[in-house]
Amino acid sequence: MTATNGKRKIRYAVVGLGWFAQEAALPSFVHAKNSELVALVSDDPIKSEELSKKYGIEHTYSYEEYEDCLASGEIDAVYIALPNHLHCDYTVRAANQAIHVLCEKPMAVTEEECEAMIKAANDNNVKLMIAYRLHLEEANLQAVEIIRSKQIGEPRVFNSVFSQQVEEGNIRLRNVTGGGTLYDIGIYCINAVRYLFQDEPIEVFAVAANKGEQRFSEVEEMTSVTLRFPNERLATFTCSFGGANVSTYQVVGTKGDLRVEPAYPWQGEIKHYLTINGETQERTFEDHDQLAAEFTYFSDCIVQDKDPEPSGTEGLIDVSIIQALYQSIEMGKPVQIQTRARHQRPTSTQAIELPPAEKKPDLIHAASPSGES
Repeated sequence: MTATNGKRKIRYAVVGLGWFAQEAALPSFVHAKNSELVALVSDDPIKSEELSKKYGIEHTYSYEEYEDCLASGEIDAVYIALPNHLHCDYTVRAANQAIHVLCEKPMAVTEEECEAMIKAANDNNVKLMIAYRLHLEEANLQAVEIIRSKQIGEPRVFNSVFSQQVEEGNIRLRNVTGGGTLYDIGIYCINAVRYLFQDEPIEVFAVAANKGEQRFSEVEEMTSVTLRFPNERLATFTCSFGGANVSTYQVVGTKGDLRVEPAYPWQGEIKHYLTINGETQERTFEDHDQLAAEFTYFSDCIVQDKDPEPSGTEGLIDVSIIQALYQSIEMGKPVQIQTRARHQRPTSTQAIELPPAEKKPDLIHAASPSGES
């Protein structure tokens, strides 16, 4: 580890250089003062060459050279931004080399993969964090506090819509790589209601729809979900790869309601609309660098030897719910699920506010889900 002002800096390799890694993760290291980007891992030599020059990175590796990267002594942690079906393999291999892992969500594609990742981290005494950036974001954490403090009374109903257009050929539309609406965007709705209700669902039901476009030949176009929670609370959400950019959730309590819009963005302002006794208060939360917050928090966990929240267990629970939802779609009926105990949940003390990126970077051999490059 290198030192800056007497403090240890955690050295990262970014594994996978797709759209989100390029647009959100790589630029964020400038604001993560306890973290240092020292290596890139990609099979695209043009990406590696141009991005290493842009960010002053000395070490680049192909996927075949991943083990060399892990054993190089140059890195302390990896940020895994690979397709979903590769998360488990690359996490386990890093953990087995005593390298800490910050893995993008979904954690993996199956419960068994998630459990293997947790076991590898525990066996090798390394930190494993799943990149739920909203666990460190002020607007969502303040929503948690509003619900927890009973400002809207007892929370009874959660409803959310998350939709976007995904262009044909995008990896999110491929079944073999772990694509689909629930794994990519539905997971935000699932995770949000879990941290807002401070509980786990006990029964799930889902239906999928597809109007027959070629781009949806492998995965569903949209999914509508109902989750039943203890104390007879209900959560519903719809996620779609064929709708306009919409991102919102609402929690309805016995005395009022809270609406958050946009609810799940990685950049830009977020607004609260809190209504109690017919009077609505609006609050705007400014744009901050959410990825820099993740790296800052995870590096602190490593240096201070504290368990990250969100942990591997957090990722495992969401994946288990998603698997049950796909089972419900296939069976055409509700599926009961076994709840898992959570010892940590996000609180407002975790909020980290860092300046947003100065400008949108040019993408190299990458495009957003809608096809913007």
